[in-house]
Amino acid sequence: MRITFISDTHTTHRQLDLPGGDLLIHAGDIMNSGYSAYEIQDFCKWFEAQNYDVCTFIAGNHDRLFEDEPERVAEIVNSYGVDYMQDSGFEYGDFPDEMVKIYGSPWQPEFYHWAFNLPRCGEELAKVWDDIPEDVEILVTHGPPQGHLDVSGPPYNEGDLGCEILRVRVDKIKPKIHVFGHIHGSYGYKFHNGTHFINAAVLGENYKMRENAAITIDWDPKTNEIEFI
Repeated sequence: MRITFISDTHTTHRQLDLPGGDLLIHAGDIMNSGYSAYEIQDFCKWFEAQNYDVCTFIAGNHDRLFEDEPERVAEIVNSYGVDYMQDSGFEYGDFPDEMVKIYGSPWQPEFYHWAFNLPRCGEELAKVWDDIPEDVEILVTHGPPQGHLDVSGPPYNEGDLGCEILRVRVDKIKPKIHVFGHIHGSYGYKFHNGTHFINAAVLGENYKMRENAAITIDWDPKTNEIEFI
């Protein structure tokens, strides 16, 4: 299965050259200010035109309209051939006994009172993470779990920015792949405790596009082996 991961495009999506494949997964922050319906329309138009069987995404802390006006946003998104996940998921595969379970959630610990923020280590956030299915195989969140690819780059250089209780949940359910973004400075890959962690933020801390930013893998869901393309 060929999967491409991207995140934190902030309206720069048209700068990406994607190879095509089975799944295209975006881990949030498609917008800048978060209030422009045009930004959503332009993203969805581009997203559905990519050469993948399924193009799916979640929102992030910049995507304010998704939280503030969900019915308006749903009308826009549903007019395109893309899949939006908000504490929801789906199964993907060619045969019933080979379906892969995917789940996405946009929430993260409070960050400057932006979108999809909940108090750090609070009960509301714990409830969100408890709702992640225990049999999920590809987990998509906007922010990282604490301790995994959650250190900001220069000039900030802050560590442990990820969510503590998301880390507890991920340690328990052990998804095969966990993709996120949000912390631009920790773009990259890490394998730990049976999970492939991928920070897919395509922009650096300076909000400029990285070279070869999209992360594409060939993945065997049964063995959980991956090969970077």
